[in-house]
Amino acid sequence: MAGMPTWERKARTLLCVLGLVLSVYALHVELSRERNPDYRAMCDLAESVSCSKVFTSRWGRGFGLVQFFVAKDSPLNQPNSVLGIIFYTLQMGLGLSLSKRAALFLVLSSWVSMVGSLYLASILAFVLGDFCMVCVSTYIVNFALLFTNLKRRRAIEAIKEKAG
Repeated sequence: MAGMPTWERKARTLLCVLGLVLSVYALHVELSRERNPDYRAMCDLAESVSCSKVFTSRWGRGFGLVQFFVAKDSPLNQPNSVLGIIFYTLQMGLGLSLSKRAALFLVLSSWVSMVGSLYLASILAFVLGDFCMVCVSTYIVNFALLFTNLKRRRAIEAIKEKAG
Protein backbone atom coordinates (compact mmCIF):
# COMPACT_ATOMS: atom_id res chain seq x y z
CA MET A 1 0.00 0.00 0.00
CA ALA A 2 2.68 2.44 -1.07
CA GLY A 3 1.55 6.04 -0.79
CA MET A 4 -1.18 5.33 1.76
CA PRO A 5 -0.79 7.04 5.12
CA THR A 6 0.51 4.45 7.61
CA TRP A 7 -1.88 5.65 10.30
CA GLU A 8 -4.88 4.79 8.09
CA ARG A 9 -4.50 0.99 8.25
CA LYS A 10 -3.86 1.06 11.99
CA ALA A 11 -6.81 3.38 12.63
CA ARG A 12 -9.14 1.29 10.43
CA THR A 13 -8.11 -1.93 12.17
CA LEU A 14 -8.57 -0.41 15.63
CA LEU A 15 -11.93 1.16 14.78
CA CYS A 16 -13.31 -1.93 13.05
CA VAL A 17 -12.21 -4.25 15.86
CA LEU A 18 -13.72 -1.89 18.42
CA GLY A 19 -16.94 -1.67 16.38
CA LEU A 20 -17.08 -5.47 16.11
CA VAL A 21 -16.53 -5.91 19.86
CA LEU A 22 -19.28 -3.39 20.63
CA SER A 23 -21.66 -5.03 18.14
CA VAL A 24 -20.99 -8.57 19.38
CA TYR A 25 -21.48 -7.39 22.97
CA ALA A 26 -24.75 -5.67 22.03
CA LEU A 27 -25.96 -8.88 20.37
CA HIS A 28 -24.95 -10.87 23.44
CA VAL A 29 -26.89 -8.51 25.73
CA GLU A 30 -29.98 -8.60 23.52
CA LEU A 31 -30.00 -12.40 23.21
CA SER A 32 -29.30 -12.86 26.93
CA ARG A 33 -32.14 -10.49 27.81
CA GLU A 34 -34.53 -12.31 25.46
CA ARG A 35 -33.69 -15.64 27.14
CA ASN A 36 -33.80 -14.22 30.66
CA PRO A 37 -35.77 -11.00 31.29
CA ASP A 38 -33.94 -10.63 34.64
CA TYR A 39 -30.53 -10.57 32.92
CA ARG A 40 -28.52 -7.51 33.95
CA ALA A 41 -25.79 -6.38 31.57
CA MET A 42 -22.58 -4.67 32.67
CA CYS A 43 -23.75 -1.58 30.78
CA ASP A 44 -27.00 -1.35 32.81
CA LEU A 45 -25.90 1.18 35.40
CA ALA A 46 -29.22 2.86 36.28
CA GLU A 47 -32.83 3.14 35.13
CA SER A 48 -31.90 5.85 32.60
CA VAL A 49 -28.46 4.39 31.78
CA SER A 50 -29.39 1.00 30.38
CA CYS A 51 -28.13 -0.53 27.16
CA SER A 52 -30.32 -3.65 27.46
CA LYS A 53 -33.41 -1.43 27.61
CA VAL A 54 -32.29 0.16 24.34
CA PHE A 55 -31.25 -3.06 22.58
CA THR A 56 -34.55 -4.77 23.38
CA SER A 57 -36.67 -1.77 22.40
CA ARG A 58 -38.53 -1.62 19.11
CA TRP A 59 -35.64 0.44 17.67
CA GLY A 60 -33.09 -2.26 18.54
CA ARG A 61 -34.08 -4.29 15.48
CA GLY A 62 -34.07 -2.99 11.94
CA PHE A 63 -33.78 0.56 13.31
CA GLY A 64 -37.43 0.24 14.33
CA LEU A 65 -38.38 0.66 10.67
CA VAL A 66 -38.15 -2.81 9.11
CA GLN A 67 -41.14 -4.03 11.16
CA PHE A 68 -43.37 -1.73 9.09
CA PHE A 69 -42.56 -3.79 5.99
CA VAL A 70 -42.15 -7.34 7.34
CA ALA A 71 -43.31 -9.24 10.42
CA LYS A 72 -41.58 -8.41 13.71
CA ASP A 73 -40.10 -11.93 13.86
CA SER A 74 -39.08 -11.99 10.18
CA PRO A 75 -35.48 -13.01 9.41
CA LEU A 76 -35.21 -9.63 7.65
CA ASN A 77 -35.80 -7.79 10.94
CA GLN A 78 -32.36 -8.36 12.43
CA PRO A 79 -30.89 -6.71 15.54
CA ASN A 80 -29.01 -3.51 14.75
CA SER A 81 -25.93 -5.21 16.20
CA VAL A 82 -26.00 -7.80 13.37
CA LEU A 83 -26.03 -4.93 10.89
CA GLY A 84 -23.07 -3.47 12.78
CA ILE A 85 -21.16 -6.75 12.55
CA ILE A 86 -21.74 -6.80 8.78
CA PHE A 87 -20.78 -3.11 8.44
CA TYR A 88 -17.50 -3.37 10.38
CA THR A 89 -16.53 -6.59 8.58
CA LEU A 90 -17.10 -4.90 5.20
CA GLN A 91 -15.15 -1.84 6.34
CA MET A 92 -12.23 -4.04 7.36
CA GLY A 93 -12.30 -6.16 4.19
CA LEU A 94 -12.73 -3.32 1.72
CA GLY A 95 -10.01 -1.40 3.51
CA LEU A 96 -7.57 -3.90 2.00
CA SER A 97 -8.33 -2.66 -1.52
CA LEU A 98 -6.75 0.40 -3.08
CA SER A 99 -9.43 0.72 -5.75
CA LYS A 100 -11.34 3.95 -6.18
CA ARG A 101 -14.60 1.96 -6.12
CA ALA A 102 -13.78 0.41 -2.74
CA ALA A 103 -12.83 3.85 -1.39
CA LEU A 104 -16.11 5.31 -2.67
CA PHE A 105 -18.12 2.45 -1.13
CA LEU A 106 -16.30 2.92 2.20
CA VAL A 107 -17.19 6.61 2.23
CA LEU A 108 -20.81 6.09 1.14
CA SER A 109 -21.41 3.30 3.66
CA SER A 110 -19.86 5.50 6.36
CA TRP A 111 -22.28 8.31 5.50
CA VAL A 112 -25.16 5.81 5.76
CA SER A 113 -23.82 4.70 9.16
CA MET A 114 -23.71 8.35 10.28
CA VAL A 115 -27.32 8.90 9.24
CA GLY A 116 -28.26 5.74 11.16
CA SER A 117 -26.22 6.88 14.16
CA LEU A 118 -27.86 10.32 14.22
CA TYR A 119 -31.31 8.73 13.87
CA LEU A 120 -30.67 6.25 16.69
CA ALA A 121 -29.06 8.94 18.87
CA SER A 122 -32.18 11.07 18.55
CA ILE A 123 -34.38 8.06 19.43
CA LEU A 124 -32.10 7.40 22.41
CA ALA A 125 -32.28 10.97 23.69
CA PHE A 126 -35.79 12.10 22.79
CA VAL A 127 -37.91 8.94 22.68
CA LEU A 128 -36.30 6.48 25.08
CA GLY A 129 -34.77 9.11 27.38
CA ASP A 130 -31.85 6.78 28.00
CA PHE A 131 -28.07 6.92 27.86
CA CYS A 132 -26.47 3.85 26.31
CA MET A 133 -22.69 3.77 26.63
CA VAL A 134 -22.36 1.03 24.02
CA CYS A 135 -24.54 2.96 21.57
CA VAL A 136 -22.70 6.26 22.03
CA SER A 137 -19.36 4.45 21.67
CA THR A 138 -20.60 2.98 18.40
CA TYR A 139 -21.61 6.43 17.14
CA ILE A 140 -18.10 7.71 17.92
CA VAL A 141 -16.52 4.75 16.09
CA ASN A 142 -18.76 5.43 13.08
CA PHE A 143 -17.77 9.10 13.01
CA ALA A 144 -14.07 8.21 13.25
CA LEU A 145 -14.48 5.67 10.42
CA LEU A 146 -16.12 8.32 8.25
CA PHE A 147 -13.17 10.66 8.88
CA THR A 148 -10.71 7.84 8.11
CA ASN A 149 -12.56 6.87 4.93
CA LEU A 150 -12.67 10.46 3.67
CA LYS A 151 -8.91 10.79 4.20
CA ARG A 152 -8.35 7.40 2.52
CA ARG A 153 -10.39 8.37 -0.55
CA ARG A 154 -8.37 11.56 -1.00
CA ALA A 155 -5.10 9.63 -0.63
CA ILE A 156 -6.16 7.00 -3.19
CA GLU A 157 -7.21 9.68 -5.67
CA ALA A 158 -3.81 11.36 -5.24
CA ILE A 159 -2.01 8.03 -5.77
CA LYS A 160 -4.04 7.30 -8.93
CA GLU A 161 -3.37 10.82 -10.30
CA LYS A 162 0.40 10.42 -9.80
CA ALA A 163 0.30 7.02 -11.48
CA GLY A 164 -1.42 8.58 -14.47
